[in-house]
Amino acid sequence: MNIKILGPGCNNCANLEKATRQAVAELGIDATVEKVTDYGDILSYNIMSTPGLVVDEKVIVSGRVPSARQVKDLLTPLMS
Repeated sequence: MNIKILGPGCNNCANLEKATRQAVAELGIDATVEKVTDYGDILSYNIMSTPGLVVDEKVIVSGRVPSARQVKDLLTPLMS
């Protein structure tokens, strides 16, 4: 699983990365978590506000910071 955190590096982006890494660890899944800070790359995902959470090139969340529990709930159906 390839997970991307989209954002310029603000506190919300850092919080989303932390929640995502915690969720991945708690689920015990094999995932790569990558931060994307380049504005051109972020815009390519057509999100209107950051932070964004992208899983396997599909935007899952944008413009808010879900809790680690919510990230787990979002990732669980995508595990296969």
